[in-house]
Amino acid sequence: MLGSLRSWTTTVPLVAAVLLAFVWGTHPGALLAVVVAIALAGAVLAAVHHAEVVAHRVGEPFGSLVLAVAVTVIEVALIVTLMVSGGPETATLARDTVFAAVMITTNGILGLCLFIGAIRSGLAVFNAEGTGAALATVATLAGLSLVLPTFTTSRQGPEFSPAQLTFAAVISLMLYGLFVVTQTVRHRDFFLPVEITDPNADVHAAPPSGRKALASVGLLLVALVGVVGLAKVESPSIEAGVAAVGFPRAFVGVVIALLVLLPETIAAVRAAMRNQVQISLNLALGSAMASIGLTIPTIAVASIWLDGPLALGLGPTQMVLLALTLVTGVLTVVPGRATRLQGGVHLVLLAAFIFLAINP
Repeated sequence: MLGSLRSWTTTVPLVAAVLLAFVWGTHPGALLAVVVAIALAGAVLAAVHHAEVVAHRVGEPFGSLVLAVAVTVIEVALIVTLMVSGGPETATLARDTVFAAVMITTNGILGLCLFIGAIRSGLAVFNAEGTGAALATVATLAGLSLVLPTFTTSRQGPEFSPAQLTFAAVISLMLYGLFVVTQTVRHRDFFLPVEITDPNADVHAAPPSGRKALASVGLLLVALVGVVGLAKVESPSIEAGVAAVGFPRAFVGVVIALLVLLPETIAAVRAAMRNQVQISLNLALGSAMASIGLTIPTIAVASIWLDGPLALGLGPTQMVLLALTLVTGVLTVVPGRATRLQGGVHLVLLAAFIFLAINP
């Protein structure tokens, strides 16, 4: 027990939380910003470790769901906090953050894991039924919540009317809940790894005890709070760096999204390296789904007291990138297996998103 308490995966989340308490609401100087960055990186690695402990205890697909929902809930809380304190200037914050998360997960995490899986085994093999259902849910949520507001006419601009926002919030929550039931109860086998061929993978190790799993749940939440909070504290330094290289201010949101999604990215890559590509896809698409399905209802409730407009509709360039992502995703998912080419195509789409965020 004493050895466990001294473990870095126990110490680092606590240190990150304490550091966050001291620096929250401040603008750290250069030296403190470096310290925050180191603590942020450590919290990311600790979060991945504890997520894998919990996943091993509860099994798939519950393990992937735990990490995706935990990160998204804290991300949503951060968005609401920024919108409450930021005023009308944050009208597009929810849209930009959710869209960045969708592009990073469905192209970056998914593409990287398919590429790694294909390199290791020749083909990245996964369950087409489960992955297809997840992609269809992501497409529906994105279309109803991010594309439709651009074309509705009740409000001027890419906004929903209160009735439309309420409808989108209820439908998003219901659809996400329906998917979770499908993933964890009715058709759980659709979301389990198709095969495990890596003889070095530690898949037969005994699950951790209930006490250790509960401790990891608590430390996972602490680590994720540290990741999101320290990313927020680090944002002035990021803004200064972005401005120094001449990038648009909107690119800061992309950097923050990349930082927040680091725990899921590392966990997904580790799963792909164990030839468990299905777990990687559960993480990628589950995170995209949770990002929309939990953010829109929360923002709908928060809009009651938020000042200023709430712009959810994507612009033309963003809609083209989303359409390319979804069409390519369907073609990738249908066969139930992918080569390095499919992984590379998704990574190119992520590169296009990042490039156009820098050079719109």
